[in-house]
Amino acid sequence: MSQHRHPGAPGRAGAVPALPDLPEATVARLPEYLRALHNLADGGHETVSSEGLSAAAGVNSAKLRKDLSHLGSYGTRGVGYDVALLIEQIEYVLGLTQRRAVALVGVGNLGHALAGYDGFASRGFRIAALLDADPSRVGEEINGLIVRHVDELPAIAVQESIAIGVIATPAAAAQSVADQLVAVGVTSILNFAPCVLSVPEGVDVRKVDLAIELQILSFHEHRKASLTALPGGLAATETQEAIGT
Repeated sequence: MSQHRHPGAPGRAGAVPALPDLPEATVARLPEYLRALHNLADGGHETVSSEGLSAAAGVNSAKLRKDLSHLGSYGTRGVGYDVALLIEQIEYVLGLTQRRAVALVGVGNLGHALAGYDGFASRGFRIAALLDADPSRVGEEINGLIVRHVDELPAIAVQESIAIGVIATPAAAAQSVADQLVAVGVTSILNFAPCVLSVPEGVDVRKVDLAIELQILSFHEHRKASLTALPGGLAATETQEAIGT
């Protein structure tokens, strides 16, 4: 088979890990491929064509083939990709074979929902600690974990080997929490608070702002409504002016 296991990937005993230098856009798409592959595996599929995988992941097939070529995966003509092997390769590149420990800070409505989500475990993550500054929250049990005070973060970070911090606090508290996470050695942060964090070089922050996503969808709704106004409406007039008619 023409698929190749990347040097250092699981199954190569004693090999030195050597990750490919992937474009950021490719890294952003790998989780989509992984989700689609897991669904295919759950459905009993052992192989999948690039067209089938691209459709399942919602990505152009040529782009998918280029992305997977960075991993050394080219598939087999007439057969496609080995689903189990491709899952293994992508999980290795994404570092999901290590079950990274996550500390979630802020257990309000959003944090409570995140803490109760069972999908993290199947995606390679372990929610190891729930923390909050509100004394009324401390001691609450969520999904088998007891909420602890954020002041305990330094001890918890060592005990649980925290790799990633998730901030689900109000915006006013987010920077302080980020500073605390950085101080205990956390260098990867997922921020749900509606604000921009200032962090030292070497600390990676991913921002999830639901309001921004809704505003982008609102733009698309506005655009579709403008298009349906053609011909004769304001949109038609503006279009005619733009093309000089």
